[in-house]
Amino acid sequence: QTSVVALTRALLPALKAAQGAAIVNTVSISALTGGSPGSSIYSASKAFVATYSKALARELAPDAIRVNCVSPGTIETDFHERYSSREKLEQTRKSIPLQRLGTAEDCAPAYLFLAAPSLSGYITGQVIEINGGQLIC
Repeated sequence: QTSVVALTRALLPALKAAQGAAIVNTVSISALTGGSPGSSIYSASKAFVATYSKALARELAPDAIRVNCVSPGTIETDFHERYSSREKLEQTRKSIPLQRLGTAEDCAPAYLFLAAPSLSGYITGQVIEINGGQLIC
């Protein structure tokens, strides 16, 4: 993901000046599972961002910059409306312990948590999985 690297590099001076900034990147459950057939490049790029974020967390810790990721599972989005069959989504839903697909509202609090130093000031280099238990199956 060259865009993540380029944006991070461009913002580093401002992040260092902010004294206690947080970077929260978005990855995907596909970074761990390899995703569905046809999504190998997507899955690999998300795995790159997760590993890059962990490396950045080490590198930027002396500058008090925390770096973490949010990793959504299968989330109800326009993407899935266009590219996933109803049957595939239903099969996925049934495999999730919470028995439902996720929503953007399920993910948003994790971003807020990781961005707020008063809530997560001692957390860096982590990936928060938001998937209704998909990974414990």
